[in-house]
Amino acid sequence: MAKLSLFERRRRRVRSALQSRAGGRPRLSVHRTGRHIYAQIIDDKDGRTVAAASTLGAKASGANIGAAETVGKDIAAAAKKAGVTTVVFDRGGFLFHGRVKALADAAREGGLEF
Repeated sequence: MAKLSLFERRRRRVRSALQSRAGGRPRLSVHRTGRHIYAQIIDDKDGRTVAAASTLGAKASGANIGAAETVGKDIAAAAKKAGVTTVVFDRGGFLFHGRVKALADAAREGGLEF
């Protein structure tokens, strides 16, 4: 078995802890790169994406906290439209800080509960 990077180990640890506590709720998964930030609400029971938002759209651009807040608001609005109100937050291997925290706070303000 190949040695996993620290990021991959952290991502797997977070994901496995979430699966035990999810209780059937969909997962709000966040991914960030140097240029963009992405958010998806995933229903793991059905294996499908319920809602998605990212900075690739026209509303937000760039890789800053303001863009992350816009994506958080967009994902909350898309979740409401899809009928999802409660989720579990999957930060992946990223620390809950900066853009990831800004996205989470904006999604909470938009009406998502986690």
